[in-house]
Order: sequence, then structure tokens, then C-alpha cells
Amino acid sequence: PALTLRQQELLSTYELTPLARRRAGGLSGGQKQRLALAAAVIHRPDLLLLDEPTSAVDPQNRRDFWEKLFDLSEAGTSILVTTHYMDEAERCHHLAIMEAGQVRAQGSPQGLMDAMATRVVEVQAADLRALKQQLLALGMVRSAAQLGQRLRVLVDKEQADPVAWLRQACPALMGAELVQVRPSLEDVFVSCTGQEVRA
Repeated sequence: PALTLRQQELLSTYELTPLARRRAGGLSGGQKQRLALAAAVIHRPDLLLLDEPTSAVDPQNRRDFWEKLFDLSEAGTSILVTTHYMDEAERCHHLAIMEAGQVRAQGSPQGLMDAMATRVVEVQAADLRALKQQLLALGMVRSAAQLGQRLRVLVDKEQADPVAWLRQACPALMGAELVQVRPSLEDVFVSCTGQEVRA
């Protein structure tokens, strides 16, 4: 059967025209996501609900998918997205962080990072695994997570100078490089949900 003008428009918009006669099962993950989005917007909805829309999609296709979502938002569609990817959540205009069905924090990504109850310090040192355990034993340390060759440490915000406090509270940091850094949404999530495993 012939394609409608709307179908042709969506195939073009979502870069699916060359695939128009292929079965959905034979498409790649990114192509399937674009097809699902095209199908979801065929009737020009005012509200679009997306549940983890970019799971199992490579980074370039994720980026392209989000560009399409921004195009829809710009055209007036309200979009509600659930995601576990904090870099994706940071793209949103407003977000809510949930734990066990309860909203733990909500606001703009920047607002949530600015209001975080902890300060973030990155530590470069030898024997990070042992150092992590020592830092987690300190009452004011909310979290310590290894990222490559450094630890990302969340310290209670009442410590105005977390770098100086860490150096004083943990002798094992002698000779280590400590730098206070900008928080991320992952830091916000850990800070407000209590999901960090302290072991």
C-alpha cells in the first residue's frame, strides 16, 4: 500500500526512508528506537511518555535520539522520560529523582546540583581500594566511588573546606592529590537517595 504524507514525513524526519520496506525485527537498536518514536508521534500528541527510550542504544544514536526529542519539545510536545542514565537526565528541563516510589528531589538539573547536601572531592592516590574503605569510615563522608584512577568522594556540606578536612581526618591521604570539583547528577542521586553501598 502507498504511504500517507504523514508516514513519508516521519520516515524522512527519523532517517528511516531507506528502511521503509524492511521488517522492524531486522533493524538495529538505534533504528528500532527511531521507528518507535516515529510511531509514537504519528498522531502529533501533546504529551509523550517514554520509558528508558535509549537503553541498548549506542552513544551516537542516543545523542541523535535526544536531538529528535528536543525538536519535538521545541514544537510544543511535553515529554516525560524515565531513565537511569544521569547524563540523559541532565539534558532535561526539569527532573525528579525517585527512590522506592518516593520523590527524593526535584528541580532543574543545575538547581539540584547547586542545592546538593554534599561537596565533591576527587582524590588521586595509591591503593585506592584501601583508601576508599578508610574514607567511608569517616562520619562526614557520604560516599566514595572509584572512577578509573581516582576516587570521587562526597563530603557533608557543613564542611566548608572539604579538602582540608579530608587531609586532617585521614592521614592516609598524605601525598595524595585532592581537588574539589563540580557535582554531577549522579552525585545528586547518591546524595539524596542513600543508594551508595558503603562496603
